[in-house]
Amino acid sequence: MTHADLFRIFGRIGLLSFGGPAAQIALMHKELVEDRPWLSEQQFLRALSFCMLLPGPEAMQLATYAGWRLKGVTGGLIAGLLFVLPGALVILALALGYAAIGGLDWVQSLFLGIKAVVVVIVIEALLKISKRALKRPAHWALAAAAFLSIYVFSVPFPLIILTAGLIGAVLSSDTLPQDAAPVPFNETLQRIALWAAIWLVPLAAIYAIDPAFLGPLGLFFSKLALVTFGGAYAVLAYMTQAVVGDLGWLTTAEMMDALGLAETTPGPLILVTEFVGVLAGYREGGIALALTAGLVTLWVTFAPCFLWIFAGAPYIDWLASRPRLASALTAITAAVVGVILNLTLWFALNLFFAQLDTYPLGFGALLVPALATLQPVPVLLTLAAGYLLLIRHMNLIVVLGLGALAGLLTSLL
Repeated sequence: MTHADLFRIFGRIGLLSFGGPAAQIALMHKELVEDRPWLSEQQFLRALSFCMLLPGPEAMQLATYAGWRLKGVTGGLIAGLLFVLPGALVILALALGYAAIGGLDWVQSLFLGIKAVVVVIVIEALLKISKRALKRPAHWALAAAAFLSIYVFSVPFPLIILTAGLIGAVLSSDTLPQDAAPVPFNETLQRIALWAAIWLVPLAAIYAIDPAFLGPLGLFFSKLALVTFGGAYAVLAYMTQAVVGDLGWLTTAEMMDALGLAETTPGPLILVTEFVGVLAGYREGGIALALTAGLVTLWVTFAPCFLWIFAGAPYIDWLASRPRLASALTAITAAVVGVILNLTLWFALNLFFAQLDTYPLGFGALLVPALATLQPVPVLLTLAAGYLLLIRHMNLIVVLGLGALAGLLTSLL
């Protein structure tokens, strides 16, 4: 197997990686385990478990690991970059187009239908993750606590993740580690130093050059890269809260549009961060700053992924033997269910109602819709999308297209 083989196979994976992490992981399993003997079943599953422990897109990190195992760091870079770049180029084009014409009435009508589909997409993700994560009463309690923490008390997402992980580690029923081969620690430190510098030195330079916009943009998405446990849907609530409420870069409606467009592209869903960066940059300083902001966002989103893989991949066998880590991950996944429930309500309420009121509630506040401002068209579009996706199980791209067409037709009528 040569580097050309890696380019060919991972290029195909990158171009065909539609449908979210489950479909992407299944595609990689077929290409790397079933169709050619590049990875054994055990190697693939252990790598997948390891990537699920990490912040960031697990499918992209799994591709990077596979490339690293086959051809070292060069192979990891080839595999990881080819998994991301096709979708990143498409998102760039979509974001620039949206920035240019997104304010037109007919475009907004198209996106009304897409927003309705997005609500159903997030509900579907909530159902799938709940089925996998909520196995015991303790998991349900963690999910409920996470939901109340973020919805009522606005507890920061990173704190919720950290607390859930600590609770899971403490409640682990098996604290005796199994034997695993040791890894030279000096080599690990060298890898960490190198890839942390690759990630953070450009970030520091960007902050020094532009402390008003590009610096805070890079710093925010760097922090986001550290807490992206449980997939993009989990961190979207935190990102929306910060991007819309704290930083004012986008509106909630635009975040829903960004997610809808990201669902139509290959590659990891976390590429939605690139859309945010491009749109924020366009509004701050036109096309040149939009392109720069998109590049900065991509850099700080995915450079940490290479750090985690290249520094941590030699520890896969050791990590698999640590039950406390597995228990912490299980608790984090349960808490993520509550976070995604918050995201579902946030999107649905903003789509269905023209006015939302905030009522003080002790140390927190409750977001309550003004019932008189209910908008029936988005509700009907969402019900139709739910029928097509959750009951008929139609292809997501087709449903997004039908949703956009229905939104345009309702506006014309």
